[in-house]
Amino acid sequence: MTYPSPRDNPDLLGHAAAEQLWRTARAAGRLHHAWLITGTRGIGKATLAFRLARSLLGGLPPEANLRMDPADPVFRRIAAGTHAGLMVLERGADEKTKRMRRDIVVDEVRGVTQFLRRTAGEGGYRVVIVDGAEDMNTNAANALLKLLEEPPPGALLFLVCHAPGLLPTTIRSRCRRLRLSPLAEPDVETLLGRYLPESGVEERAEMARLGEGSIGRALTLAAGDGPAMAAEVHRVLASLPTGQAALSVADGVARDEESFGLFMDLLRQAISDVVRQGARGALSSHQTGLLAQRSLEGWGKVWQALTQIQDETERFALDRRQAVLAGLSLMAGT
Repeated sequence: MTYPSPRDNPDLLGHAAAEQLWRTARAAGRLHHAWLITGTRGIGKATLAFRLARSLLGGLPPEANLRMDPADPVFRRIAAGTHAGLMVLERGADEKTKRMRRDIVVDEVRGVTQFLRRTAGEGGYRVVIVDGAEDMNTNAANALLKLLEEPPPGALLFLVCHAPGLLPTTIRSRCRRLRLSPLAEPDVETLLGRYLPESGVEERAEMARLGEGSIGRALTLAAGDGPAMAAEVHRVLASLPTGQAALSVADGVARDEESFGLFMDLLRQAISDVVRQGARGALSSHQTGLLAQRSLEGWGKVWQALTQIQDETERFALDRRQAVLAGLSLMAGT
């Protein structure tokens, strides 16, 4: 299964309002020097950032459609990472261990400073995309703040961020925010049809439902063992495991980072459904059983705790097995 990365993806669905806000600001000459693009994972934030960067570096008129032909030289050079006017900042590999760092470090941000001080070579703009801005450590964030406080002429930054609450207030306050909403299920199904033409209509509909507005999550479900993991979550909720049963679940779903993330995402989604449907008085039979064990407010607190467990485990590379056991224990009230 192959599908385009944000860098070489010409298409974007579901974010027309954000695109129009950008076009309006640019046409009015009010193009802020820093834009914070927020929203849940996998909904197209980085794709939008590259789309906006292409519109600037390609010299598209402010009122023009933001879709650029993949055959355009600017598109091709940005996709290849060879455009002199664009720099992408993301977590890099440690030179000694060759493993991906847990965060974006200050030396990488200093590279941005040097890049922005150069004379703009093309189109009059120098553009920086920080993909995963929440991954900056404290020193890196402070270095970026200095750039935001005194941006060089012709510099424009896009901060792509899944968790803006992790950014310092001083950074957030110096950016104009583009908040992206989860995609509508029909949009996710359309994209799945493009990327997975061999899949069936019912399969795409199920993946779109489980994706909960995220094409990235839907593709992860399709690439991995999504239906089987969804069934495992259903079994967990039907009979909250403890003891040896919990150990068996943890061993099965914590074997790698992808399986852990998928399990936790689906588990939190199922609990979110309980809270949402319970508030509407439209619970299914198995959801009614869960609600008999604790209140809607109680399940809401469980969801928040599971979110924190997942975030900290993924962010700091903690023990996934222990994280699953902690989550199952929390749900079972043990």
